Amino acid sequence: MTTVLAVETSCDETAVAIVKDRHILSSIVSSQIDLHRRYGGVVPEMAARQHLETVNPAIALALSEAGLDWSAIDGIAATVAPGLVGALLVGTMAAKTLALLHNKPFLGVHHLEGHIFAAYLQEPSLQPPFLSLLVSGGHTSLIRVDGCGQYRTLGQTRDDAAGEAFDKVARLLGLSYPGGPVIDRLAVTGDPTAFRLPEGQISLPGGGYHPYDCSFSGLKTAMLRLCDRLRSESDELPIADLAASFQATVARSLTKRAIAAALDEGLTTIAIGGGVAANRGLREQLGKVATDHGITTLFPPLSLCTDNAAMIACAAAAHLAAGDRSDLSLTVRSRLPLESVAELYQVPAAPFVS
Repeated sequence: MTTVLAVETSCDETAVAIVKDRHILSSIVSSQIDLHRRYGGVVPEMAARQHLETVNPAIALALSEAGLDWSAIDGIAATVAPGLVGALLVGTMAAKTLALLHNKPFLGVHHLEGHIFAAYLQEPSLQPPFLSLLVSGGHTSLIRVDGCGQYRTLGQTRDDAAGEAFDKVARLLGLSYPGGPVIDRLAVTGDPTAFRLPEGQISLPGGGYHPYDCSFSGLKTAMLRLCDRLRSESDELPIADLAASFQATVARSLTKRAIAAALDEGLTTIAIGGGVAANRGLREQLGKVATDHGITTLFPPLSLCTDNAAMIACAAAAHLAAGDRSDLSLTVRSRLPLESVAELYQVPAAPFVS
């Protein structure tokens, strides 16, 4: 049984967790939403400073809630890519320092791999292969999972991520940040068929459309033009109907592509991860269509949808059990393809001493 303490500071949550294989012993998340809301989005420098103030108390609290001391920890991990560089540095340097101080292996974890491993925390008996649909503020991808570190991206957004589109449309409608939860709440009282909106498609050079790639920039532009037209006709926008129509279009687009990818790849399970996995419209639509096709869907609990360190610790525990280690010289990266995750565990051989 492998026990890992992990630190996650890739964006605007300072998170520390301790996981024993696929079971959470403690999970601390300190959100910065109130700090960034006044600016309508994350301010990188402010995020990094807040991580500096919060990370040490979060580490102490995670150990206390788990009832463990450092002797019970087998490895120490941190998110090293992708993310905001300044924010990533805070968590990574904290984890490296603890690894040196307590003579523990250090593991640098890919943030998207963490979201994939949230499914294992929800369903510890889950075994690959399966399809992972990652939908968040920065990423929208369909990934075939064949094992720890074995990933193949089947489709992705060509422009805005789904969560980013929610934030931009919320701003267009005069709603607060972050936009996803606000639109989700309003959509409950709106009519999802009130407005017909386009689902973005990616053309192929030889004709036709990419079966799994998606686009949300056209949908965002359609919402802008629709709102301009409605404002010219009335002083008040039908906000709930607009929110419901937009959300239904995003959910329909993601559902079509996820189901097509699962069927084409012969996969019977779709695990959803990322902040947009909390969206009720997506949960209802994808869940229903998947059931109709005999496909199982795994939506994580809300606490594991947004960024958290438990998913990072779970991924690190799997790598540690497989014999992987990261070198302390490993640097953080703002971007890194998921297929390059093996680069994070290339520990150089010990120098020869005569």
